[in-house]
Amino acid sequence: MGFIQIVVGAGWDSLRSTFGDQFLDFLVPPRGLSDTAVVFPAVTQGTNAGRGRNTQASENIITNGSVAIVPEGYGLLTFQDGAITGVVAEPGAYKWDSEDQNSTSVFSGGGMFSSTFTTSWERFKFGGRPGSQQLAIYVNLKEIPNNKFGTQGPIYWDDAYLNAQAGAVTRGTYVLKVVDPILFVKTLVPARYISAAAQVFDITETDNAVSDQLFSEVVGSLAGAFSRYVNDADKDHRITRIQSDSVGFAASLSEEIESNYHWSSERGLTIVKATIVSVEYDADTTALLSDVRKADALSGGRADTFLKQSVARGVQAAGESDGGGTGLAMMGVGMGAIGNLVQPTSGAATGTGVPGMPTGSAAPAAPTDPVAQLTQYKKMLEDGLINEDDFEALKKKVLGL
Repeated sequence: MGFIQIVVGAGWDSLRSTFGDQFLDFLVPPRGLSDTAVVFPAVTQGTNAGRGRNTQASENIITNGSVAIVPEGYGLLTFQDGAITGVVAEPGAYKWDSEDQNSTSVFSGGGMFSSTFTTSWERFKFGGRPGSQQLAIYVNLKEIPNNKFGTQGPIYWDDAYLNAQAGAVTRGTYVLKVVDPILFVKTLVPARYISAAAQVFDITETDNAVSDQLFSEVVGSLAGAFSRYVNDADKDHRITRIQSDSVGFAASLSEEIESNYHWSSERGLTIVKATIVSVEYDADTTALLSDVRKADALSGGRADTFLKQSVARGVQAAGESDGGGTGLAMMGVGMGAIGNLVQPTSGAATGTGVPGMPTGSAAPAAPTDPVAQLTQYKKMLEDGLINEDDFEALKKKVLGL
């Protein structure tokens, strides 16, 4: 019992017309399906469109010699009395023959299915002659878009880059794909969708219990997925990059769901893409991210440049103020440490030696005690105002080395 391949890769609309006049029954997908329809019954062309030669067909029996069309991106499963008797995943036309020993039960599309598929077939296949009920059911093997997720309250995760627990309210969408149709229909699809007079199983329907369950499992895995993403060294530990990395986040989400709920290995389903539409961080995380951005801006060579600009602005402001003492006092010894901007003029008892400062104004003097100077320079190093090289240069200068 099984299928004999008669045409490969032809357009099924043209095959619908050609084969409808030649075979007893002509099985095709129903018209008007949505992109999110995942499982749906094959319809008989002869019954629905007045074509075909089989005018005495039995209900829910696939007549010997009938043909089934499998469009690109879809699979076809046949059932007898509730048990799977055949699976086809290569596009084309197939003749159903329960007598020919050359007929084949399974056609797989060379990489279309996951590694679980062969095992699933061996576990669930059924052989035998036509019985009391035979059904043909299509499964959508394309990417299934527009599956939404969102959290009502914040989710929390340990963030290695922030070195703290972070929290956010988030929402987005993900793309599903059936990678093992046998596991999918056996473990997840309700019976009414794979029985006589089956309905179309649309996974995005709001009153769909399976859709609700998958939504809950995705939301329940978000915190772990965020943690996987930010604590992966390949992602550079940045939560702020998650919105622009849909593939990377999808991998983290899929791994977390597989770990928690075994979608791929037990249900034949996986997430291939996921997009974060919005992330609203809680107050503590927002403040922490602001501090981290400031620290990033002052890291490395930027800190030295920023400090020199700040000192230069302070010198200018001090020269424009009355006496300038307040502005310079705020800078203290740091002025002498960065670029030697303040240099006393030799022999000037009453002058300041600072360009732009009025003669006779009292400028703050750097400590003359080497120990006091080195103590202040060390404090500047610890505060991030100077780097290690600056400190070593200043130390050598104070010690006369």
